[in-house]
Amino acid sequence: MEGWKRRSVLAAAAMLLSLGSLSPTTASAEKVLRVIPHADLKVLDPIWTTAYISRNHGYLIYDTLFAMDENFEPQPQMVDTWEVSDDGLEWTFTLRPGQKFHDGAPVTSADVIASLERWGAKDGMGQQLMAAMSEMVAVDDNTFQFKLNVPFGLVLESIGKISSNVPFIMPARIAATSPDEQVPEQIGSGPFKFEADEWVPGSTVVYTKNEDYVPRDEPPSAAAGGKVAKVDKVIWTYFPDQTTAMNALIAGEVDYFESPSNDLMPILSAADGVVVEINDPLGNIGFARFNHLHPPFDDVEVRQAAIMAMKQEDYLAGAIGDPQFWKTCYSVYPCGTPLENEVGSDNIKKGSIDDAKAALGATSYDGTPVVIMQPTDVPVLSAFSLITAEKLRKAGFEVDVQAMDWSTLVSRRAQREPVSEGGWNMFHTWWIGADVIDPLANAFSGNPDKGWFGWPDDADLEEQRAAFALAASAEDKKAIAEKVQERLWGIGASGQLGQFFVPVAYRDNVQGLIKSPVQFFWNMSVE
Repeated sequence: MEGWKRRSVLAAAAMLLSLGSLSPTTASAEKVLRVIPHADLKVLDPIWTTAYISRNHGYLIYDTLFAMDENFEPQPQMVDTWEVSDDGLEWTFTLRPGQKFHDGAPVTSADVIASLERWGAKDGMGQQLMAAMSEMVAVDDNTFQFKLNVPFGLVLESIGKISSNVPFIMPARIAATSPDEQVPEQIGSGPFKFEADEWVPGSTVVYTKNEDYVPRDEPPSAAAGGKVAKVDKVIWTYFPDQTTAMNALIAGEVDYFESPSNDLMPILSAADGVVVEINDPLGNIGFARFNHLHPPFDDVEVRQAAIMAMKQEDYLAGAIGDPQFWKTCYSVYPCGTPLENEVGSDNIKKGSIDDAKAALGATSYDGTPVVIMQPTDVPVLSAFSLITAEKLRKAGFEVDVQAMDWSTLVSRRAQREPVSEGGWNMFHTWWIGADVIDPLANAFSGNPDKGWFGWPDDADLEEQRAAFALAASAEDKKAIAEKVQERLWGIGASGQLGQFFVPVAYRDNVQGLIKSPVQFFWNMSVE
């Protein structure tokens, strides 16, 4: 650990030297927004992974057909006009004119269809849409149609979903890549271009303004509206060490700190020229994710025993700290949203080591070590990992905590092999509230072939999720959402660690920050 700290400090010092090397001439010639992202960017394909750092990268370089506004209503983005048949089975869309990819090729219906097919193979909401789809047809280069088998009430919400996986539109030749493999090129039609030659994993990512991008006329509202690039470059500089990152912001060497540790808030709040605020009104939902494929968590009773040990207050107080930034929540849907409920939540409420120990003793658990992947560069998740390790040990589990950075975890969690072959048993993450607002969320899948990492296998859960997608009334949707929640708790799909809010911090000369669950970099400027 000490060696890791030393390397982190040396790497951060090198980054600061690099930032300081910008000459006055360069600085005056172009506007640069200098960002400390919440994680290192190593996976560039936002369809292959649900990692938020890859999603944020995607929003810079790609565009979407529709986009969610601040009220979570889908608004047209790449689409100009659309119409729906009276029976709801045929949807016709026309693209905005003049859109083109970063390589100069025009955006066409063929690109849209190929992109949606690839997205629909990976994303939980996309899978439900594709299950209702008879075919997607390119009428001409600018017009395409959805032909459905049954009316699907969430068409626009699906193709305009705000977070992972976002249905970004890529050139058809790139979207032809298998969804189980990463795309070989980063070519989009969005407001910024990815500079592949300047990308240094573990250090720097550079994006330049797309001069050919034509934003919509509407004002920005969350992911919707005009995506106006107000700076010439956005430069992400990754700092493994939070204190070094904080000092860089206070010194004015960077402009924006996306996810500072909550224990730094008192210092940042008191610093001259620094603004601290909560940018996401829904906050985040903490998860402890089990691997359902391999022992010991292939046994539902063992998963249930582990969940009994997870007292939300302990996680939130230990990882977040100040109570103003967290609250307990015993709903799989964010508290404060329409589908919030506590059906089936008795087990998650227990938070008792004694109950967990007794429950584990009644299972066939044989002492198989639980390998927990600990992302040491994400303070909240690192703390969650250590808290779980302590609780599971007290409950009678053997535990092996394996430290790594988040980007390594993101790659390793895709491995379905046993631990002896590079697999895992457990990791921690969070979902933004907007990503788990209804049963179609990736986190709630019960399909082990197409579902999210951890791969629960439950046909009843999938049947209920499919029914939600087709439900006509709000009452029906709520009733089905409760059944989905009861089933998720019943199979011990994940441990729920509560709801929390992570403020952002930035220099007071940064303007145009968009209030949203997702970090966007258009409309932002440095004055």
